[in-house]
Amino acid sequence: MAAGAGGGCRTCSSSSHKVFTPTLTGLGERSHLMSKEINLDTHITDVVNVIKWENLKDICLVVHSYGGWPGSGALEQIGERVSSIVWLDAFKPENGQRGFDFASDFSRKALLSAVETGEPGRPGPKAEVFQVNEKDRAWVDSKLTPQPNGVALQPIKLTGARERVAKKTYIRAPIYPQPAFDQALAECKADKSWRTFETTEAGHDVMVDAPQWLVDILLQVS
Repeated sequence: MAAGAGGGCRTCSSSSHKVFTPTLTGLGERSHLMSKEINLDTHITDVVNVIKWENLKDICLVVHSYGGWPGSGALEQIGERVSSIVWLDAFKPENGQRGFDFASDFSRKALLSAVETGEPGRPGPKAEVFQVNEKDRAWVDSKLTPQPNGVALQPIKLTGARERVAKKTYIRAPIYPQPAFDQALAECKADKSWRTFETTEAGHDVMVDAPQWLVDILLQVS
């Protein structure tokens, strides 16, 4: 079981807990593929293809932060292979919405500046912004790569596949202020088909700040 660092997606088998950690195009070790052509569909396909080509079934899909966007889109194609989802301090978009519409002031300004100067991506916030514990901030910052602009500009196409998953969990770390996450938590609390958890022991990167607490939750809900 694992959670998605840096706004990524994680897939894990609910029977053996074998973990697959796809890296989205243009990020991390795939940062050499950064391009203006990358959009939300690109990242959706990244997630879908791992599940299809590894022939994964009855899985738990865990998404973190931005990962809620490609994760929601991926479920439209591989929902029948997923038995459980976990949204970890993640966006929970509805049909037709764009990431740009929910961006923080920092991210919005960075994206607009990058587009204006012709850059394919914009730098992500430092670990301090996400309230990462002090001893891990330098390590987290060393792993940061620019985020492709196009993923935030393309409206997502959804038909409700996310809501059709049998087991659904939302985890919120309110130390990190994000109104979209607060709204998602409130919606999930009001919907009996979702389980919800909150932690005040971790910042946004829960998998860094409280890994054992998170593992215990994932094992419980998957």
